[in-house]
Amino acid sequence: MSNYNKDFEIKCSIIRGGTSKGIYIMENELPKEQELRDRILLAIFGSPDVRQIDGLGGADSLTSKLAIVGPSSREDADVDYTFGQVSITESFIDYGGNCGNISSGVGVFAVNNNLVKVTEPITKVRVHMTNTNRVLTLEVPVKDGKAEFRGDYKIDGVPGTGAKITLDWSDVVGGITGDLLPTGNPRDIIKVEDEEFELSIVDAGNIVIFIEADKLGLKGTESSNEIDSDKELLKKIERIRGEVCCKLKLVDSWEEAQIKTPYQPFFAIVSKAADYIALNGEKVSKDNLDIVSRLLFMQKMHKTYPVTGTVATGAVARIKDSVVYNLLKDEVKTGVEVKIGHPGGIIPIKVRASYPNDRCKIEELVVCRTARLILEGRVFVNI
Repeated sequence: MSNYNKDFEIKCSIIRGGTSKGIYIMENELPKEQELRDRILLAIFGSPDVRQIDGLGGADSLTSKLAIVGPSSREDADVDYTFGQVSITESFIDYGGNCGNISSGVGVFAVNNNLVKVTEPITKVRVHMTNTNRVLTLEVPVKDGKAEFRGDYKIDGVPGTGAKITLDWSDVVGGITGDLLPTGNPRDIIKVEDEEFELSIVDAGNIVIFIEADKLGLKGTESSNEIDSDKELLKKIERIRGEVCCKLKLVDSWEEAQIKTPYQPFFAIVSKAADYIALNGEKVSKDNLDIVSRLLFMQKMHKTYPVTGTVATGAVARIKDSVVYNLLKDEVKTGVEVKIGHPGGIIPIKVRASYPNDRCKIEELVVCRTARLILEGRVFVNI
């Protein structure tokens, strides 16, 4: 990249969206030239640097997240939203997928920046997700013309309570590959050297790979430290993920996956409902959940659970004979909600499906989050 040797002053907001935190920037604050734009954005976050000490990034994949927002380019949406997963240690921003937690903050940003007609007590915000060209619909609580943050809705992984934001993901199925089941199969076999792994691949929110924990020699209730410290396991997971990327024609060889598409597909390790201890030290009871999942992205385990991962998990739970479907109790298979046990607690998703010609058609995918504006100001960078 060129050395521009220029100073830039960029208006931005920092918003906690769900269990993630991101930097939100109006599209017209940034130059159109992609190389220059990415140089500025990397500098804002302080990347590449393992501590991101010279920028606003938090040296964690859950806080190294970007939302670029502007007026919609589509008549059926209110705003355009581009998500970027900013690498901490590389000069790279992955625009290949979505982040559902950060998406919840887009509604807050749109309301507070007059990008949508505001109505009280609820403002509906239709978000065109440019990464996948799909529309997400949010219902944002509003008070005195601004997004309301106070409320009694609790999400696991975030202290306290907040105002409930409803996210309708019904339009996102097949947004990346064109189909809920990119391979056409509820289960696939991936060969890695002399081993075979049975898994399900789903495109809903993001592409997610689902595999039973025992196929990797795991219980399914492991902590992030247990997973992230097992280097041989991480190598095996990345190899499987790379082979799936080849199968989906995202890359030409499995080795390229970590470089060309590090953010997605996500990798979810699932198991039957079980008791375990959450990150905050509290017991999570198997009686309160339907499936346990440990999800990895960017080669690390998510400390809670991504919303797009939740969306995919809800969808795969309705696909007959999928890895997840086969782990569920019968009443959950035909119910209207799936409760996912993750390292931080439990996240529920409302999901409905129909089966025309015995093929799964997702009718509804709804997740609720909270979000809070933390900062509005200007960030200064030199590149």
